[in-house]
Amino acid sequence: MSRAESSLSERLADDIVEIIRTEQLSPGDALASSRDLARRFEVTTPTVREALRRLEATGVVEFRHGSGTYVGPGFDRTLLVNPHLPLGSRDSVLELVEARLVVEPAIAAAAARTRADAALRQLEAAATNALHPPDGDVRPAVHFHVALAAASGNALLRETVEALLHVRAREQIEIRHRYDDRERDHAEHVQIFTAVRDGDDEAAERLVREHLTSIRDAIVSDESAARG
Repeated sequence: MSRAESSLSERLADDIVEIIRTEQLSPGDALASSRDLARRFEVTTPTVREALRRLEATGVVEFRHGSGTYVGPGFDRTLLVNPHLPLGSRDSVLELVEARLVVEPAIAAAAARTRADAALRQLEAAATNALHPPDGDVRPAVHFHVALAAASGNALLRETVEALLHVRAREQIEIRHRYDDRERDHAEHVQIFTAVRDGDDEAAERLVREHLTSIRDAIVSDESAARG
């Protein structure tokens, strides 16, 4: 791609972001087709697709095979994700859980102290995600642990957890494979929600720590079995 073509696709990517903003689209909302965008901006369809690929790399849009292009979960994100990270390893999976153990229990305690009604409703709805496996490219509108961070009332904490889960998406998939007990996952999420709803910050912090510790222990046990 020439420098001029690169510059055009960059500008077009900015224009598409502006469309999302001015039309007040939210993650999960459909965008116009590449052909429609090409006609709108009087450019070629391949140029539009290149701009969309730029936006996909940071989660601003997402492609769904056979369905179209949608606003992605990274639209409002300011903590950017590196789309060229190497493949995850066993160590990186464990590293992700350890990082979450450092930050998420304290976030849960903050959420229990805040208890905003709208955030509690979203958190309660997100608790059911554990019972439903992802369907192809379609993911839950809000991840439970992102909703938990949002319930703290601190937008940067929400964005931090969301970015952490997104930048280590491969590791998250691996965690789901190794901790594949949906009923238990759901039950623990409900317990966390209940503690947050009741304003019990100590219980919320403890339950999140226990939840993540059980995930970590499952990963360690799985690795030990593989080595043995």
